[in-house]
Amino acid sequence: MQAAFAQVCNALAPTVRDTRCWNRVALHHMTYRTLREQFPALGSQMVCNAIYSVCRASRLVYQHPNSPFALDKLGPNKPLPLLRFADTCPVYFDRHTLSLKDGLLSMYTLDGRMRFNLTLRPQDETMFHKKKLREIVLARRADGEFELSFWLAEPLPGVAQPPDAAASQAPGSEPIPEYLMVEKTEEAV
Repeated sequence: MQAAFAQVCNALAPTVRDTRCWNRVALHHMTYRTLREQFPALGSQMVCNAIYSVCRASRLVYQHPNSPFALDKLGPNKPLPLLRFADTCPVYFDRHTLSLKDGLLSMYTLDGRMRFNLTLRPQDETMFHKKKLREIVLARRADGEFELSFWLAEPLPGVAQPPDAAASQAPGSEPIPEYLMVEKTEEAV
């Protein structure tokens, strides 16, 4: 799953670089059909999650003030460097590709849905259902084991969140992660 997810991210990265667009909705409209045709085995929602992942990484690299590749440091006329996702990149899930109900975790995979028994304390399961699910990330730890991380936030009553609001506040918007390579062109130095 990680390698397939990385392939979609890498197919999308040149479009981001060339168009300077990493708005999730705009990028989805530009690329979704082509990506679905190119990667039919991944599934429609996982393609959407890959678009999210690329937009999130692009904001980190091209907008974060600590990034050496931030637009304000490169200048408006310099070409952007190309993002490359390693086969070990995290896989982003959402409520369509991973769900929890009555102690059963259902997760999308390339071979169909997998179901796991998951024992949670009652207060944890309640929190999972009451709070707004922001991100679910499958990543490999340093010891080689896979880990699912859930980021939950309090829903704001009566306030609609913009589609990318969660990602700009998400944990991990610090240095460029190891799984993300930035290929500089001579003009983008």
